[in-house]
Amino acid sequence: MTSYDLTGRTALVTGGAQGLGAGMAQALAAAGASVAIADINAAGGQETVEALRATGAKAEFVQLDVTDDAAWEAAVESTIGALGGLDIVVNNAGIEVTSLIADLDAEAASAMLQVNVIGTALGVKHAFRAMRPGGKAGRGGSVVNIASVAATIAFPGISLYSATKSGIDRLTRVAAAESGKLGYGVRVNCIYPALTPTAMGNKLAVDTAELGLFPSVEAAVQTVVELTPLGRLGQVDDMADAVVFLSSDAAKFITGAGLPVDGGMGM
Repeated sequence: MTSYDLTGRTALVTGGAQGLGAGMAQALAAAGASVAIADINAAGGQETVEALRATGAKAEFVQLDVTDDAAWEAAVESTIGALGGLDIVVNNAGIEVTSLIADLDAEAASAMLQVNVIGTALGVKHAFRAMRPGGKAGRGGSVVNIASVAATIAFPGISLYSATKSGIDRLTRVAAAESGKLGYGVRVNCIYPALTPTAMGNKLAVDTAELGLFPSVEAAVQTVVELTPLGRLGQVDDMADAVVFLSSDAAKFITGAGLPVDGGMGM
């Protein structure tokens, strides 16, 4: 059986300073990968790097605004220079602004589109350029995009967020088709995480309650649990394990796929 061993590979994780991104970086490092933490939060990113190094992992921080094309180019170059290559890109960075459709703010909606969709698309672009034959890394690899169970269900208060995560799903499939057709040797997949009690997940529960969609924060969380066949919220390690799997040779014949990691909520 092929293992999930990532020894000798280098991963770049966006939004890696905290939450799901930090958990994914830790899991990749535990599987043997060197990891670049890419984030706009330099202090938090450096903290995560130091935590990884304390476990014996090789890790670096790279400053990255995922909506900035030039910043992506610089982050990839820095990663390859510091860690010796690039084999895995995890496009995790994202934002969520809860709103009723009747109260939608165009500026907030645009910000979600820029970070969640354009930021992910730029991540795929620069992964392809670096990993394809003739690129600065040039040995193929894996891209894992982070969508959401919000792409597969209709949950009140997250219309534009859901739309952006649905966009990531479609982007993933087209990118996988292009990579295969053009011989890049890069697999592209995405996961659909469940609601997870990170800072973003907790804020969503608070926001939906404040909008009057649920009588309390506890009721909002309980509704999610009741909609989940496995009967609990997701945990960071649930999502991180899926990223390691899709990044490994155990998934070597998987591309263009969306993996639900949602306890059955989106089925």
